[in-house]
Amino acid sequence: MRRTLILSLFLANYLMVNAADWPQFRGIPAMTGISDAKLPAKPRLLWTYEDPDPIESSAAIVGGVVYVGTSGGNLLALDLATGKLKWKYKAAEAIGESSPAVSGGMVYIGDLDGTLHAVNAADGKKAWTWRTQGEIKGSAVVVEGKVLIGSYDGNLYAMDAKTGKPAWTFKTQAQVHATPSIANGMALITGCDGFLRAIRISNGTEAYNIRIGSYTGSSPAVSGTNAYFGTFDNEVIGVDLAKKRVIWRYQHPDRKFPFYATATLDASRIYTGGRDKMLHAIDAKSGKAAWTFATKARIDSSPVLVDGRLWFGSNDGNFYAIDVKTGKPTWTFTAGSAISASPAVANDRLVVGAQDGHLYCFGA
Repeated sequence: MRRTLILSLFLANYLMVNAADWPQFRGIPAMTGISDAKLPAKPRLLWTYEDPDPIESSAAIVGGVVYVGTSGGNLLALDLATGKLKWKYKAAEAIGESSPAVSGGMVYIGDLDGTLHAVNAADGKKAWTWRTQGEIKGSAVVVEGKVLIGSYDGNLYAMDAKTGKPAWTFKTQAQVHATPSIANGMALITGCDGFLRAIRISNGTEAYNIRIGSYTGSSPAVSGTNAYFGTFDNEVIGVDLAKKRVIWRYQHPDRKFPFYATATLDASRIYTGGRDKMLHAIDAKSGKAAWTFATKARIDSSPVLVDGRLWFGSNDGNFYAIDVKTGKPTWTFTAGSAISASPAVANDRLVVGAQDGHLYCFGA
């Protein structure tokens, strides 16, 4: 009972996204991947959209419309109720893991040519584009009238959301792979230079950095003054942003594999998938394992926390729902193709893409 109350207070304080929408990667700029939507114990497959190209991009859902990118270079807009295509926008190159961010009637997404696209959400018409000097694998975040996006050219960019004109550029020491998280007026970025950096959104200057010493592909999930993320040195790291130091490092005692997925969390635990084929539940205070759940292939799909369950895909071709308290499966859907994209949840429906080009929608 007490844990339920704590979790309810936690959600009330940190869940800023409307349950009707999922406007960006991980739902909100803090990258927590939490929704207060409701999903049935045994969700039904409501519709499937079949695209000829793989889908690694995670969907956004706003106003009853699903937006998602494909490796064929298309940004798709589909009706959430029916799965019918509303429009299709062609990018310059393949869209990889970059996921749409929807704000102010616009959709923002990056491609592997290094171009950030701003597209009208109503009709799919191009508003503006901005070319970086490296591929874009991370997702855009819209905050304070700016679109933030990282590039493999080593820069974090802030563009004016309306005009596409650069507001500022911050240069790191290596590729910027992950999506920036937002906390207290700062963009928190992890990347290939081994640092967690806090960049002021107002002017693009660095407030501080914390040396991690590891290449990082996942984005920080932020709760209060703490941030949590995985690394390619086979660790999940907890960081105290106020004290600007690492507070714990978690490794599985036997299986040493990278953590690529972005974590979700509740009041007491961190949950993330690893390339060791397991979903890990980690105590947020101590960094000790609470439980693990094994699949048959690596987990790059970032889990979402909905209705007391963790929802995620695996490269074993299955999509899972796991009880957050016990780590036991409550439901499994066999897609038959690897699922590395992360789910999006809105209007009590869950949408996720697979690498065979199928986009699935589940609900009651």
